[in-house]
Amino acid sequence: MTNRRSFLKKSFLSTSLLLPGVLGSACGSEKKLGEHFKPLILSTWEHGMAANDVAWDILSKTGDLVEAVEQGVKVTELDLTNLSVGLQGLPDREGYATLDASIMKGDGSCGTVAFVRKVKHPISLARKVMEETPHVMLAGQGALQFAMEQGFPIEEEVLSPKAEALYNEWKKSSEYKPIINIENHDTIGMIALGADGKLAGSCTTSGLAYKMHGRVGDSPIIGAGLFVDDEVGAATATGLGESIIRICGSFLIVELMRQGRSPQEACEEAVRRLIAKNKNIDDIQAGFLAINKDGEYGAYSVRQGFNFARHQADGSDLIDSKYKL
Repeated sequence: MTNRRSFLKKSFLSTSLLLPGVLGSACGSEKKLGEHFKPLILSTWEHGMAANDVAWDILSKTGDLVEAVEQGVKVTELDLTNLSVGLQGLPDREGYATLDASIMKGDGSCGTVAFVRKVKHPISLARKVMEETPHVMLAGQGALQFAMEQGFPIEEEVLSPKAEALYNEWKKSSEYKPIINIENHDTIGMIALGADGKLAGSCTTSGLAYKMHGRVGDSPIIGAGLFVDDEVGAATATGLGESIIRICGSFLIVELMRQGRSPQEACEEAVRRLIAKNKNIDDIQAGFLAINKDGEYGAYSVRQGFNFARHQADGSDLIDSKYKL
Protein backbone atom coordinates (compact mmCIF):
# COMPACT_ATOMS: atom_id res chain seq x y z
CA MET A 1 0.00 0.00 0.00
CA THR A 2 2.54 2.55 -1.21
CA ASN A 3 1.74 6.17 -0.45
CA ARG A 4 1.69 8.74 -3.22
CA ARG A 5 4.86 10.46 -2.12
CA SER A 6 6.91 7.26 -2.16
CA PHE A 7 5.38 6.22 -5.46
CA LEU A 8 6.26 9.51 -7.16
CA LYS A 9 9.80 9.42 -5.80
CA LYS A 10 10.36 5.84 -6.98
CA SER A 11 8.78 6.62 -10.35
CA PHE A 12 11.05 9.61 -10.87
CA LEU A 13 14.19 7.68 -10.03
CA SER A 14 13.22 4.75 -12.22
CA THR A 15 12.41 7.01 -15.19
CA SER A 16 15.48 9.20 -14.77
CA LEU A 17 17.81 6.23 -15.07
CA LEU A 18 16.51 5.71 -18.59
CA LEU A 19 17.20 9.27 -19.74
CA PRO A 20 20.57 10.25 -21.26
CA GLY A 21 22.66 12.46 -19.04
CA VAL A 22 20.46 11.96 -15.98
CA LEU A 23 22.19 8.92 -14.47
CA GLY A 24 24.76 10.96 -12.60
CA SER A 25 22.24 13.40 -11.16
CA ALA A 26 19.91 10.62 -10.07
CA CYS A 27 22.67 8.76 -8.27
CA GLY A 28 23.94 11.97 -6.73
CA SER A 29 20.51 12.96 -5.47
CA GLU A 30 20.82 10.65 -2.46
CA LYS A 31 23.35 12.95 -0.82
CA LYS A 32 21.22 16.01 -1.53
CA LEU A 33 18.17 14.25 -0.12
CA GLY A 34 20.17 13.34 2.96
CA GLU A 35 20.83 16.99 3.65
CA HIS A 36 17.12 17.64 3.92
CA PHE A 37 15.96 14.94 6.33
CA LYS A 38 14.25 16.46 9.34
CA PRO A 39 15.64 14.98 12.55
CA LEU A 40 13.03 13.31 14.73
CA ILE A 41 13.13 11.45 18.05
CA LEU A 42 10.30 9.29 19.34
CA SER A 43 10.06 7.49 22.70
CA THR A 44 7.46 5.35 24.40
CA TRP A 45 5.44 6.71 27.32
CA GLU A 46 5.49 10.03 29.15
CA HIS A 47 8.90 9.33 30.65
CA GLY A 48 10.16 9.65 27.08
CA MET A 49 9.74 13.42 27.25
CA ALA A 50 12.76 13.97 29.50
CA ALA A 51 14.72 11.29 27.65
CA ASN A 52 13.98 12.94 24.30
CA ASP A 53 15.15 16.34 25.57
CA VAL A 54 18.59 14.97 26.37
CA ALA A 55 18.78 12.97 23.15
CA TRP A 56 17.77 15.98 21.07
CA ASP A 57 20.38 18.19 22.70
CA ILE A 58 23.09 15.66 21.85
CA LEU A 59 21.81 15.08 18.33
CA SER A 60 21.54 18.79 17.53
CA LYS A 61 25.05 19.50 18.83
CA THR A 62 26.96 16.48 17.55
CA GLY A 63 24.80 14.65 15.00
CA ASP A 64 25.74 11.41 16.80
CA LEU A 65 22.60 9.26 16.70
CA VAL A 66 23.96 6.38 18.75
CA GLU A 67 25.15 8.70 21.50
CA ALA A 68 21.77 10.43 21.45
CA VAL A 69 19.68 7.28 21.87
CA GLU A 70 22.02 5.91 24.53
CA GLN A 71 22.21 9.05 26.65
CA GLY A 72 18.52 9.74 26.21
CA VAL A 73 17.28 6.54 27.80
CA LYS A 74 19.93 6.73 30.51
CA VAL A 75 17.79 9.54 31.93
CA THR A 76 14.97 7.05 32.47
CA GLU A 77 17.36 4.44 33.89
CA LEU A 78 18.11 6.94 36.67
CA ASP A 79 14.55 8.17 37.23
CA LEU A 80 13.67 7.12 40.78
CA THR A 81 9.98 7.74 40.12
CA ASN A 82 9.96 5.12 37.37
CA LEU A 83 9.38 1.56 38.56
CA SER A 84 9.73 -0.19 35.21
CA VAL A 85 13.23 0.89 34.11
CA GLY A 86 16.56 0.80 35.93
CA LEU A 87 17.75 -0.64 39.22
CA GLN A 88 14.97 1.23 41.04
CA GLY A 89 12.41 -0.86 39.14
CA LEU A 90 10.12 -3.43 40.70
CA PRO A 91 11.96 -6.71 41.34
CA ASP A 92 11.36 -10.30 40.33
CA ARG A 93 9.70 -12.86 42.64
CA GLU A 94 12.97 -13.40 44.50
CA GLY A 95 13.40 -9.70 45.21
CA TYR A 96 16.11 -8.92 42.65
CA ALA A 97 16.04 -6.11 40.08
CA THR A 98 17.14 -7.70 36.79
CA LEU A 99 17.55 -5.53 33.72
CA ASP A 100 17.37 -5.92 29.92
CA ALA A 101 18.53 -3.49 27.22
CA SER A 102 19.34 -3.23 23.53
CA ILE A 103 20.78 -0.70 21.10
CA MET A 104 20.86 -0.84 17.31
CA LYS A 105 22.12 1.12 14.31
CA GLY A 106 20.53 1.16 10.91
CA ASP A 107 23.48 -0.66 9.35
CA GLY A 108 22.64 -3.78 11.38
CA SER A 109 25.11 -3.24 14.21
CA CYS A 110 23.50 -4.12 17.54
CA GLY A 111 24.20 -5.13 21.10
CA THR A 112 22.03 -6.38 23.93
CA VAL A 113 22.20 -7.49 27.53
CA ALA A 114 19.68 -9.60 29.43
CA PHE A 115 19.06 -10.63 33.04
CA VAL A 116 21.71 -8.19 34.30
CA ARG A 117 22.04 -7.29 37.98
CA LYS A 118 23.96 -4.51 39.75
CA VAL A 119 24.57 -2.40 36.61
CA LYS A 120 23.07 1.09 36.71
CA HIS A 121 23.13 1.64 32.95
CA PRO A 122 22.42 -1.58 31.02
CA ILE A 123 21.97 0.47 27.82
CA SER A 124 25.62 1.53 28.00
CA LEU A 125 26.65 -2.06 28.59
CA ALA A 126 24.62 -3.10 25.53
CA ARG A 127 26.50 -0.51 23.49
CA LYS A 128 29.79 -1.98 24.71
CA VAL A 129 28.63 -5.42 23.56
CA MET A 130 27.91 -3.91 20.13
CA GLU A 131 31.20 -2.07 19.83
CA GLU A 132 33.71 -4.17 21.79
CA THR A 133 32.70 -7.81 21.24
CA PRO A 134 31.97 -10.13 18.30
CA HIS A 135 28.61 -10.97 19.90
CA VAL A 136 25.13 -9.49 19.93
CA MET A 137 23.89 -10.57 23.39
CA LEU A 138 25.42 -11.23 26.79
CA ALA A 139 23.30 -12.41 29.70
CA GLY A 140 23.32 -12.88 33.45
CA GLN A 141 26.62 -13.45 35.20
CA GLY A 142 28.53 -13.26 31.92
CA ALA A 143 27.14 -9.79 31.23
CA LEU A 144 28.08 -8.72 34.76
CA GLN A 145 31.61 -10.05 34.29
CA PHE A 146 31.91 -8.10 31.03
CA ALA A 147 30.66 -4.97 32.80
CA MET A 148 33.40 -5.29 35.41
CA GLU A 149 36.03 -5.86 32.70
CA GLN A 150 34.83 -2.68 30.97
CA GLY A 151 35.11 -0.65 34.17
CA PHE A 152 31.42 -0.24 34.92
CA PRO A 153 30.71 0.55 38.56
CA ILE A 154 28.97 -2.36 40.25
CA GLU A 155 26.13 -1.19 42.43
CA GLU A 156 25.09 -2.51 45.82
CA GLU A 157 22.10 -4.79 45.35
CA VAL A 158 19.47 -2.97 47.39
CA LEU A 159 15.91 -2.27 46.29
CA SER A 160 14.79 1.34 46.02
CA PRO A 161 12.55 2.35 48.94
CA LYS A 162 9.39 2.51 46.82
CA ALA A 163 10.10 -0.80 45.08
CA GLU A 164 10.86 -2.49 48.41
CA ALA A 165 7.61 -1.28 49.95
CA LEU A 166 5.57 -2.52 47.00
CA TYR A 167 7.45 -5.82 46.90
CA ASN A 168 6.79 -6.45 50.59
CA GLU A 169 3.11 -5.75 50.03
CA TRP A 170 3.07 -8.12 47.03
CA LYS A 171 4.65 -10.92 49.08
CA LYS A 172 1.55 -11.07 51.27
CA SER A 173 -0.31 -12.79 48.43
CA SER A 174 2.59 -13.55 46.05
CA GLU A 175 0.18 -13.49 43.14
CA TYR A 176 1.62 -12.75 39.73
CA LYS A 177 -0.74 -11.01 37.34
CA PRO A 178 0.19 -8.25 34.88
CA ILE A 179 -2.08 -5.22 35.32
CA ILE A 180 -2.90 -3.37 32.11
CA ASN A 181 -1.53 0.20 31.93
CA ILE A 182 -0.15 0.00 35.46
CA GLU A 183 3.56 0.66 35.67
CA ASN A 184 4.88 -2.86 35.90
CA HIS A 185 6.10 -3.36 32.34
CA ASP A 186 6.48 0.08 30.77
CA THR A 187 9.73 -0.15 28.85
CA ILE A 188 11.27 2.95 27.33
CA GLY A 189 12.03 2.45 23.65
CA MET A 190 13.56 5.29 21.63
CA ILE A 191 13.95 5.54 17.86
CA ALA A 192 15.60 8.43 16.03
CA LEU A 193 16.15 9.79 12.53
CA GLY A 194 19.17 12.00 11.86
CA ALA A 195 19.63 14.80 9.37
CA ASP A 196 21.69 12.44 7.19
CA GLY A 197 18.81 9.96 6.92
CA LYS A 198 20.43 7.42 9.25
CA LEU A 199 18.47 5.71 12.01
CA ALA A 200 19.19 4.30 15.46
CA GLY A 201 17.26 3.02 18.44
CA SER A 202 17.53 1.93 22.07
CA CYS A 203 15.41 0.04 24.54
CA THR A 204 15.81 -0.55 28.29
CA THR A 205 13.69 -2.01 31.07
CA SER A 206 13.60 -3.74 34.43
CA GLY A 207 10.94 -6.02 32.98
CA LEU A 208 7.74 -7.34 34.44
CA ALA A 209 7.26 -6.82 38.16
CA TYR A 210 7.44 -10.03 40.19
CA LYS A 211 8.45 -12.13 37.18
CA MET A 212 10.07 -15.53 37.59
CA HIS A 213 13.77 -15.26 38.33
CA GLY A 214 15.58 -15.50 35.01
CA ARG A 215 12.71 -14.27 32.86
CA VAL A 216 13.76 -12.17 29.86
CA GLY A 217 11.31 -10.00 27.93
CA ASP A 218 11.25 -8.55 24.44
CA SER A 219 13.46 -5.51 25.09
CA PRO A 220 16.86 -7.18 24.57
CA ILE A 221 15.69 -9.33 21.67
CA ILE A 222 16.56 -7.74 18.34
CA GLY A 223 13.46 -7.89 16.16
CA ALA A 224 11.07 -8.10 19.10
CA GLY A 225 11.52 -5.00 21.28
CA LEU A 226 13.64 -3.08 18.75
CA PHE A 227 14.62 -3.20 15.10
CA VAL A 228 16.34 -0.59 12.91
CA ASP A 229 17.17 -0.60 9.19
CA ASP A 230 18.56 2.46 7.40
CA GLU A 231 16.95 1.37 4.15
CA VAL A 232 13.44 1.35 5.62
CA GLY A 233 12.84 2.61 9.14
CA ALA A 234 12.76 1.66 12.81
CA ALA A 235 10.31 0.29 15.34
CA THR A 236 10.18 -0.34 19.07
CA ALA A 237 7.69 -1.99 21.39
CA THR A 238 6.41 -1.79 24.95
CA GLY A 239 4.05 -3.84 27.06
CA LEU A 240 3.82 -7.54 27.81
CA GLY A 241 7.05 -8.87 26.30
CA GLU A 242 5.88 -12.42 25.74
CA SER A 243 3.11 -11.21 23.44
CA ILE A 244 5.57 -9.11 21.44
CA ILE A 245 8.17 -11.86 21.13
CA ARG A 246 5.58 -14.24 19.68
CA ILE A 247 5.16 -12.07 16.57
CA CYS A 248 8.70 -10.57 16.34
CA GLY A 249 6.84 -7.29 16.57
CA SER A 250 9.45 -4.67 15.70
CA PHE A 251 10.95 -6.67 12.85
CA LEU A 252 7.46 -7.31 11.51
CA ILE A 253 6.69 -3.60 11.43
CA VAL A 254 9.91 -2.72 9.59
CA GLU A 255 9.31 -5.46 7.04
CA LEU A 256 5.74 -4.25 6.48
CA MET A 257 7.12 -0.76 5.86
CA ARG A 258 9.62 -2.27 3.43
CA GLN A 259 6.67 -3.68 1.52
CA GLY A 260 5.08 -0.23 1.27
CA ARG A 261 2.96 0.12 4.41
CA SER A 262 3.06 3.44 6.23
CA PRO A 263 4.36 3.36 9.84
CA GLN A 264 0.80 3.70 11.11
CA GLU A 265 -0.49 0.88 8.92
CA ALA A 266 2.41 -1.34 9.94
CA CYS A 267 1.83 -0.75 13.67
CA GLU A 268 -1.87 -1.51 13.27
CA GLU A 269 -1.14 -4.76 11.46
CA ALA A 270 1.30 -5.78 14.19
CA VAL A 271 -1.37 -5.25 16.84
CA ARG A 272 -3.87 -7.32 14.84
CA ARG A 273 -1.38 -10.18 14.62
CA LEU A 274 -0.51 -9.91 18.31
CA ILE A 275 -4.18 -10.20 19.25
CA ALA A 276 -4.57 -13.20 16.96
CA LYS A 277 -1.51 -15.02 18.36
CA ASN A 278 -2.03 -14.51 22.09
CA LYS A 279 -4.51 -16.11 24.45
CA ASN A 280 -6.14 -14.23 27.32
CA ILE A 281 -5.94 -10.96 25.40
CA ASP A 282 -8.04 -9.31 28.11
CA ASP A 283 -4.92 -9.29 30.30
CA ILE A 284 -2.55 -7.93 27.66
CA GLN A 285 -1.47 -4.42 26.78
CA ALA A 286 1.22 -3.83 24.14
CA GLY A 287 2.09 -0.85 22.02
CA PHE A 288 4.26 -0.20 18.97
CA LEU A 289 6.03 2.92 17.74
CA ALA A 290 7.57 3.28 14.29
CA ILE A 291 9.28 5.73 11.98
CA ASN A 292 10.22 5.40 8.31
CA LYS A 293 13.12 6.85 6.37
CA ASP A 294 10.96 9.77 5.19
CA GLY A 295 10.29 10.84 8.77
CA GLU A 296 6.71 9.61 8.83
CA TYR A 297 5.73 7.93 12.09
CA GLY A 298 2.94 5.89 13.62
CA ALA A 299 1.86 4.28 16.87
CA TYR A 300 -0.80 1.77 17.85
CA SER A 301 -1.66 -0.30 20.90
CA VAL A 302 -3.93 -3.13 21.90
CA ARG A 303 -5.84 -0.92 24.34
CA GLN A 304 -6.29 2.70 25.27
CA GLY A 305 -3.63 4.17 27.54
CA PHE A 306 -0.41 4.03 25.50
CA ASN A 307 1.25 7.34 24.64
CA PHE A 308 4.54 8.43 23.14
CA ALA A 309 6.87 11.43 23.25
CA ARG A 310 7.90 13.27 20.09
CA HIS A 311 10.75 15.76 19.71
CA GLN A 312 11.51 17.64 16.50
CA ALA A 313 12.92 20.99 15.45
CA ASP A 314 9.82 22.99 16.37
CA GLY A 315 9.40 21.48 19.84
CA SER A 316 8.26 18.45 21.78
CA ASP A 317 4.93 16.94 22.75
CA LEU A 318 3.22 13.89 24.20
CA ILE A 319 0.76 12.09 21.92
CA ASP A 320 -1.93 9.55 22.77
CA SER A 321 -1.71 6.49 20.57
CA LYS A 322 -4.63 5.11 18.65
CA TYR A 323 -5.72 1.66 19.82
CA LYS A 324 -7.61 -1.45 18.74
CA LEU A 325 -9.77 -2.61 21.65
